[in-house]
Amino acid sequence: MTLTPEIYGKVAVVMGGDSSEREVSLHSGEAILNALVNVGIDAHAFDPSEQPLTDLRDQEFDRVFIALHGAMGEDGVLQGTLSMMKMPFTGSNMLASAIGMDKVRSKLIWKALGLDVIPGTAIEADETVDEERAEYLLEKYGPRLMVKPASEGSSIGMAICDNIEAIVIAVEVAKEYSERVIIETLMTGPEYTVAILGNRCLPAIRIEPEHEFYDYSAKYEADSGTHYYCPCGLSIEDEDELQVTALKAFMAVGCSGWGRVDFMFDENSQRMHLMELNTVPGMTETSLVPKAADAEDISFEELCLSILDTSLE
Repeated sequence: MTLTPEIYGKVAVVMGGDSSEREVSLHSGEAILNALVNVGIDAHAFDPSEQPLTDLRDQEFDRVFIALHGAMGEDGVLQGTLSMMKMPFTGSNMLASAIGMDKVRSKLIWKALGLDVIPGTAIEADETVDEERAEYLLEKYGPRLMVKPASEGSSIGMAICDNIEAIVIAVEVAKEYSERVIIETLMTGPEYTVAILGNRCLPAIRIEPEHEFYDYSAKYEADSGTHYYCPCGLSIEDEDELQVTALKAFMAVGCSGWGRVDFMFDENSQRMHLMELNTVPGMTETSLVPKAADAEDISFEELCLSILDTSLE
């Protein structure tokens, strides 16, 4: 539904912030800003770590393109504030953003719908993992575990563990980024991701990092050696099923506008398992949503405009 530039009015591209994903957010925001300006949109950078959100109203912005990753940008805080200010914004609303950011609660919803999720458990803020508990977790979900914060993105605070001591340490590290921690079975199959734009899925991408898992450097460093395959190598029927599951998971959480759903393939069961949902995916030169859009001959400028259109709905 892309329209003429005047329809959008004055657009704030909110980026940066003070979360652990600040640098990635700045890169995403700058790429989005340049794309919007290139097609004639009256767009401007806005960093909430440098000025209060009330300046959005005082500076007479008409709408917001959210490019703020991590805390505040993806957990519903920004969305709730903008809703109170009656200022249109891109992507999901406050509730969907909050649930999508919480990997524990989103997986509870998916499990209730009968969707496959990676086996695992949550460690609450007031719980400790001593050697006895670590041994139990290793026996139940091992032989190798993934330990990660429950409310973080960009693979920050994550660790692979195959022994008791490593689990104990990894849980404490993960708690530096999130009150709750997720401990899951480490699946050895490839990772897949499905980008969602509006009410449709873009082509799935298979991700093969040279690192042991798709960590921060594998995601954001151009020379990391990570390989992306689109077409992803699945049969037409299997990719269709993956896209249907992605859209079901996306809508179950209440998401709208755009986003990305990530999966891991389990070589033992030969089944896809939901891993997590992203309501404000990266938009850098190595990011996955632009890669999926490119596979359908959607330019980066067209992609940004389509996302901006979601603020008109």
